[in-house]
Amino acid sequence: MNHHYSRWVFCWLAAASLPTAQANDSLARLLPLSLEELIATPVITASRRAEGREQTPSHIMVYTREQIRDRRYKNLADLLEDLPGVDFQRATRSSQYNNFVFQGHVSNNKILILLDGVRIDHPAGGKIPVAENFSLHFAKQVEVLYGPAAALYGADAFAGVINIITDKPGDDLAGKISAGVGNFGSLEGNFQIGGALGAGFTLTASAHYQESDRAPLDKTYPASYPKVKAGGVSAAQREDYVGDMSSQSQYFRLDYKDDLTIGFYRNRFRSLSSTGDNSASAFYLSDVFWDTTIDTWYGKYRFELSPSIKAELVVDYSTYEVDPQSRYINKITNFQDHGYDYAYARRRGIEQNLSWQVNAQHALLAGIGFKDYAAIETPDLPQAYNTSQGPDTQGMTYSNTTIPLQIFDANYHSWSGYLQWQAQWTPSLSTMIGARDDWYSTYGNSLNPRLGVTWKAAEGNYLKLLYGEAFRAPSPEESYSAFGSFDAKGKPSGLFRAPNESLEPEKSRTLSLTWDWRPLRQFNLITNAYQTRVEGVITTRADATPIQYIPGATLTQTESKQNSGQDEYYGIDLIPQWQTHLGGPWNADLWGSYSYVNGHFRETLNGPKLELINIASNKVKLGVTLRYKDWLTITPRLQWIDETSTGAVNRVQNDRIKKTDSYTTASLHVGVHKLAGEHLSLYLDIYNLFDERYYAAHTSSSSLVLQAVPQQPRTFMGTLEYRF
Repeated sequence: MNHHYSRWVFCWLAAASLPTAQANDSLARLLPLSLEELIATPVITASRRAEGREQTPSHIMVYTREQIRDRRYKNLADLLEDLPGVDFQRATRSSQYNNFVFQGHVSNNKILILLDGVRIDHPAGGKIPVAENFSLHFAKQVEVLYGPAAALYGADAFAGVINIITDKPGDDLAGKISAGVGNFGSLEGNFQIGGALGAGFTLTASAHYQESDRAPLDKTYPASYPKVKAGGVSAAQREDYVGDMSSQSQYFRLDYKDDLTIGFYRNRFRSLSSTGDNSASAFYLSDVFWDTTIDTWYGKYRFELSPSIKAELVVDYSTYEVDPQSRYINKITNFQDHGYDYAYARRRGIEQNLSWQVNAQHALLAGIGFKDYAAIETPDLPQAYNTSQGPDTQGMTYSNTTIPLQIFDANYHSWSGYLQWQAQWTPSLSTMIGARDDWYSTYGNSLNPRLGVTWKAAEGNYLKLLYGEAFRAPSPEESYSAFGSFDAKGKPSGLFRAPNESLEPEKSRTLSLTWDWRPLRQFNLITNAYQTRVEGVITTRADATPIQYIPGATLTQTESKQNSGQDEYYGIDLIPQWQTHLGGPWNADLWGSYSYVNGHFRETLNGPKLELINIASNKVKLGVTLRYKDWLTITPRLQWIDETSTGAVNRVQNDRIKKTDSYTTASLHVGVHKLAGEHLSLYLDIYNLFDERYYAAHTSSSSLVLQAVPQQPRTFMGTLEYRF
């Protein structure tokens, strides 16, 4: 990987030679916001309009550019791992890589990821990698909205919303460039530049790149990766473990005054398709991978109909594609090179919203929208998908047969309309009521209300009560999930997965109570308690009558995705934050959380109650940023995670047959600032500081995977950041 190292050194030297215009104000500010300023930071995501945190009944967390920098949240995975109420399992899944649980909601298809209010995750709601690919190097702040938000955002705003917010550049050319090098072949870098183009136009452009070989886990966890005979290869000839991955993103934003914004965002992630598999079920090969790319174009036009009525027209176009060379070589493919995969999704959307400030006490928000979707889903392919040809002209057949391979090509659309009313009845009492109706051509409509009350019980005491409903639309990868094989005689071999185009949305109902307590100017404690019930959960069930979805074949056993499950969970998050002066030039910003969650799920409506998957009942996350004047920051972070349930289940005893042990990990992040004429910062990041051996829980119950997936030993990264 030395050629990549030289690339980043060249970029850094090139940036250093640029004329140094006025330093970017937001980057030059190295002192953090006071707690009062932080609390007063306007939020947008909760109501799609700027408001104070105490004005919304929603539970929302805000992370500023300074906090992101000092705590070293370099990407969305880093931030999620440190979030209250989130269980995070790194590098456990072959296609989505990381897995996380958001206040009891399993998997990343239960939240929306937005960039300035525009969806940038899977355009049709499927699972994607959320890892180093979602870099935060260009973020002004990140807002994390907890709880259902379908009343404003529609499908998949199920457990919450994450909104990465950027801002327009100033008139002067300014920006930054950074490059980092770490152990296990780790390299990363990014740049950001912005300024005025003239005639009212401003432009921001940025990009990031990252790659890592990652640690040789067969050396640090030999019991988890024994060399055993597989696929006709003897144990003595088996390959060493590999786990490399890489990511990249590009972003630009063009603004014309405050009226028009045109933006583009791309992220790409590549990891090995053997991730999370045991050595008896897969070959560990660096050229056998899963590679996804998401592109999003968007435009916003803002105008006023009157001094009290503002409007915004938003158009967006987004695509998701799995690289046609993505494939598996494992036990499912009989260790042969014919396990290729491909998927594609596209969304086109337009939405018009109106914001009416009726008077000082009342505000209305309304909107209508239309979205058009297309998707291609394939079963395992004997060769790479040819993207220059349509799904019907690929010319592939099922193995050992002349039967054409079933490739699914879906097209559907949706309409939406929403209305929200916010009222400030007295200086201490406000309410919010809203609803949104989404109609899909595939299954009909879904109406989702949201109601909330905020009461200032006393100075520094805010109570928030919120009830909301949400829906998660079935994704094409669920509706058209299909696979199976034929034996040497051309007969169906065992169980086939069949598509189910009649899937309906999952539906959730959540009640939450938030207490925001500010007894001192330097101390804030947020307590959020919640209870959620989910109906129509999509699970995999055997079909009583086999589904004959392959013309020319008679299937004797099939299973399919069905709306048969039910989830119920409750929990509480305690989130303190405290700023204090330590004496002399030293100050400290302390934060943390304690999270408790419990509940159960059923695979069928009247089935037995089973333990929740991938959840630790108790979690403690702590951190402190120690600051010496404005040129040195020292940030240790610590996590204690209770034993965590895996996907393996004993249906007879109604319990998990395996849990990963509890563990404690720590990281250390040091920053030295204002070097080289106040343009240069140096960072040292050490992860798994005490070199613990610990495991993450796998989601699957399959015997092909490691239920307890080994995690990285101590790793470090040194980074130079130059601001100009």
